[in-house]
Amino acid sequence: MSAHFGTRLRKGAVNTTVAALAVAALAASQAPDVTADGHGRQTAADTPSSADDGSGIGDSATGNSPYYTDLPPLNSPNPAPSESSSTTPAATGTTEAGIPATVLDAYKKAEAELAQSKPGCNLPWQLLAAIGKVESGQARGGNVTADGTTISPILGPVLNGVGFANISDTDNGAYDGDSTYDRAVGPMQFIPSTWAWAGRDGNADGKKDPNNIYDAALAAGHYLCRYDWDMSATSGMRSAILSYNNSTDYLNTVLSWLEYYRKGTHEIPNGTGTVPDNRSDDGTGYTPTSPSTPSTPSTPSTPSTPDTPSKPSTPGKPNTPSTPPSTPTPTPTPTPTPTETVGHLEDAGTAGLTATAGDAFTERISTRAETAAGKAVAKVRIRFTVVGDTDATFTGGESVATIVTDAKGVALAPALQAGEKTGGFTVRATVLGRTLSALDYKATVTARAADTLARTSSTALTCTAGGKFADRVEVKATYKGAVADKVAATATLIKSADDTTTNDKGPYFKDAAGNPVRTLDLQTDANGLLTLPELYADDTAGTYLLRITTTGGATLTVELTVTAAETSTPTPTPSESESTTTAS
Repeated sequence: MSAHFGTRLRKGAVNTTVAALAVAALAASQAPDVTADGHGRQTAADTPSSADDGSGIGDSATGNSPYYTDLPPLNSPNPAPSESSSTTPAATGTTEAGIPATVLDAYKKAEAELAQSKPGCNLPWQLLAAIGKVESGQARGGNVTADGTTISPILGPVLNGVGFANISDTDNGAYDGDSTYDRAVGPMQFIPSTWAWAGRDGNADGKKDPNNIYDAALAAGHYLCRYDWDMSATSGMRSAILSYNNSTDYLNTVLSWLEYYRKGTHEIPNGTGTVPDNRSDDGTGYTPTSPSTPSTPSTPSTPSTPDTPSKPSTPGKPNTPSTPPSTPTPTPTPTPTPTETVGHLEDAGTAGLTATAGDAFTERISTRAETAAGKAVAKVRIRFTVVGDTDATFTGGESVATIVTDAKGVALAPALQAGEKTGGFTVRATVLGRTLSALDYKATVTARAADTLARTSSTALTCTAGGKFADRVEVKATYKGAVADKVAATATLIKSADDTTTNDKGPYFKDAAGNPVRTLDLQTDANGLLTLPELYADDTAGTYLLRITTTGGATLTVELTVTAAETSTPTPTPSESESTTTAS
């Protein structure tokens, strides 16, 4: 890949300049916690992005799949001076800066959502655009439907270990059509195992589809922000990009496009965008064009003369101190090597996991990694994943978290936050890089509840038959003395204290059409208050009961009084007075 990268840079001064600027910017911000491995990949020593799970891919979103290596041109309105009039002009800044309309809209909507859900991340949409360009050429030039779904699948190569990572199938071919090995999928090139927990529904259609640019862009944004990395800080952005694809060349290419898009871009029609030409996996296409170089290796046969350094074999005399190697044998003695092999996971004393909707779980999941013999294993990466039909998440809004076990072999998961959806769900603990049985924890979210209801006023509630009550009924709900907000409640005008069926006469509420209604489903507000609609009275006088009940068992009965309408005594007419007198 590095050979191909160099060849690509020699294509023209434009790309060379852009690459140099990107690398210079990176070097200027280089931090001491960043190192390069023997494969030219850059890793951060203690960041979650670089920790390997044993599969060789760490937490990479793409499984370190190939990507487009083309760099942006300079923002020049004219072709490069070296271009002759008979050749096709190089792409100008104006052309390359265009992003297909739906794709651009998806990036900007993802930025807006992240600004609300994770404001500390400071994610710019241009970063999503840069990754989208490098991963799929902006969904192959914007070859998407109006709702953002790719018209034809965008699949990376089969990750079978031949030139790429070796990732066995994790989705039974559901996303990538391959039930043997995984492949990166969609415009942001997520591998299925990552999409399973990182996927998002960006276009609110009820599905999480890696082939949809709205879903994929939002998922990519959350993925980049998942460790509280701040994109406004160089170190945070670098760590996030490397976590997406762990390669220095990849980092430099994304940074180049990021700076290019920051200088300005515009919307173009779907399907009219340019698709890059060069990929990080087609470097072999360049080596055959220069097979002469392999022939030169015949000269390296002369270096065989360096066999004379066999004289250094004489230093075999130091072999006589073969006794020193006996000292190294103590290093193998660290039988902790078998200790590093996890045999299974054990619950480390997690209590029952129950929380009311909207509240944080007071108990945290604790898992211990052990050898087959039951010995604790430290420094093992445990992944906790929220599974099931629930909107509960870990603190920060994520449905997955990876924690390294401590010296006692224990990994403590982040606190769980209940959503509004009630019912049971599962938190699954697995060991990264090993095919061991998962450890499941059952959790339950119960409905918001109140145990006490009280009127906020002691004013008697009276009304004349056929009229309207002057005061509205208002009550406050509490649970164990605290405000009970968003608690479901039912208000019913009942027949009597012993007969709680709905009354068919007396006071009533009105629906939107003005028709009488004697049962209402309500919910307390953020302050635990429940203010009922206006009450009306029919022509039947009497004392009536309004019963209010909530989830959790709180009940309050309110008395309503309807008085008869006043009747005036008719004044006798003159004729009636005369007739009365005559009769007397």
